[in-house]
Amino acid sequence: MNKRTGESSATMRRRVMRAREKQLARMGTCNGHMKARELREHCDMDSSTKELLKAAIAQFNLSGRGYDRILKVSRTIADLEGEEKIEMHHVAEAINYRVFDRKLFG
Repeated sequence: MNKRTGESSATMRRRVMRAREKQLARMGTCNGHMKARELREHCDMDSSTKELLKAAIAQFNLSGRGYDRILKVSRTIADLEGEEKIEMHHVAEAINYRVFDRKLFG
């Protein structure tokens, strides 16, 4: 339990700063402020990833707002990894955060 693993705070801070710079360069604001048009434009993913997202929306009875939030978080996770395209594991991670959030806060 005492051994630290993973990234240091300084390393994570650098990744967050790079991701934020990428977001600002892409659209002049951070991913959390994306509008519907920007979501369509900047949240490209393949068909199997879209199917995962559709299945999660149906299974967890998420609203349009929930869908948008998952896309924004997925885009941010991809940015943190330096990826241009949102991949299945980015969406899966964002879905997990959303479901966990709903369990904790209703």
